[in-house]
Amino acid sequence: MAAQSKVVFERPHALLPVVTNYCPGCTHGIVHRLVAETLDELGVEGRTVGVAPVGCSVTSYDFFGCDMIEAAHGRAPAVATAVKRVHPEGVVFAYQGDGDLASIGMAETVHAATRGEHITVIFINNAIYGMTGGQMAPTSLPNQVTQTSPYGRDVASAGYPIRVCELLSSLDGVAYLERVTVDCPKNVRKAKKAIRRAFENQIDGVGYSLVEVVSTCPTNWGMTPQEAFSWMRENMLPYYPLGVYKDVRAEGFANAAEAAAARSADCPVANQPSQTEGGAR
Repeated sequence: MAAQSKVVFERPHALLPVVTNYCPGCTHGIVHRLVAETLDELGVEGRTVGVAPVGCSVTSYDFFGCDMIEAAHGRAPAVATAVKRVHPEGVVFAYQGDGDLASIGMAETVHAATRGEHITVIFINNAIYGMTGGQMAPTSLPNQVTQTSPYGRDVASAGYPIRVCELLSSLDGVAYLERVTVDCPKNVRKAKKAIRRAFENQIDGVGYSLVEVVSTCPTNWGMTPQEAFSWMRENMLPYYPLGVYKDVRAEGFANAAEAAAARSADCPVANQPSQTEGGAR
């Protein structure tokens, strides 16, 4: 009797069989695979819509098998909000870089989060503008050299970097925030778990979820992939510590709205019946 072979590793169905255009050492490809694996495992590729704004992820529509929409720079959360409200049964995610999400798109990010939109955001933080040539980003570290900060980021004139997870953690509409990285197999597995939880939260109606992936940009950092990972570990991880920054389910709440109600329990006006049927989405 002939031995039967077993497939133990293959391309996710939600990831198209095409060559990506990402630079050697870039972590976009790893994160793409984790998102695609999650869509496969949850069986939601057919009802998923991804939103790709401006940045290195601008061509994500060439790589994912689900429906994709191109958004203007920074507007992915607004577009994702519209899609989710029109198709509440759908699974909607935005895939954004730090320049896109934390600079021109900061208003859209904060307001989608505080409204508790039932979307999932995958946020790639490589501390620089990647596609447009390596300018200083909102997440660039103090003293970090970029094309527009050749002497290093001067916090006296440019301000301090934005820690997105810490910033959003104070908003009541947020259900889940976690910062991860994908520099080794152990951390890749942790990132996959976080991404899956973020999508599960959306499917279960828990609230807004964001996973921040601390990443590298060897090309614009002027380093080899190995040097870039070392620099990231030595500099970015101390400034952007990994971990869970908010998880309302872990706190014992069914969703973000329930957690918000508990925090405002002593406010009479906040506990009046909602004037709109169903309340938050």
